[in-house]
Amino acid sequence: DYELCEEWGHLYPVPREDLINLHREHLLHLLEMGDMEKALQLLQRIEDPGVCLAISEQSLDQHPNLAASHFLADYLTAHFYANLTTARRNEIQALYIGSKVLLILPELSRVNYVHLSSRPLLMLEQLLMNMKVDWVALAVQTLHQLLAGQEIGFTVEDIDSLLSKYAEKALNFPFTLKEKRS
Repeated sequence: DYELCEEWGHLYPVPREDLINLHREHLLHLLEMGDMEKALQLLQRIEDPGVCLAISEQSLDQHPNLAASHFLADYLTAHFYANLTTARRNEIQALYIGSKVLLILPELSRVNYVHLSSRPLLMLEQLLMNMKVDWVALAVQTLHQLLAGQEIGFTVEDIDSLLSKYAEKALNFPFTLKEKRS
């Protein structure tokens, strides 16, 4: 049905807003089905970059599933980086990085952290608080790789500071040890 509507749009004038809505719904449908290749082809078929940007941003704002959010954040960063405001750019890059970190976690555990996908530093802190040390190691490794040369509102030093803070808390004993005297 989406493809028929798209063909109809080529034959008859369709208002820009209706065209954006059609393509957004089609894109979200393809992403929910997990067909990233067809989603990319759809975005490449759209000739007007302004329409393509609007579709991609509106789709991302619909908060689709994790893989779809990752795809859209990557697409927006790769194709429309210069067209985004600094705040929006940081938001999208944080979502890209957060979704990448989520994708390395075990699938059944992702649901516990998906609400933090746009706040990767907070997600890392939550993993530390939940004592998921192995996951933290994977997350830190991924974050270090992704943050190389990126400006998204936090740095590698912020990650190291967070790790130091929790390492210090792990060694903090709430009671004093009594000396044994012979």
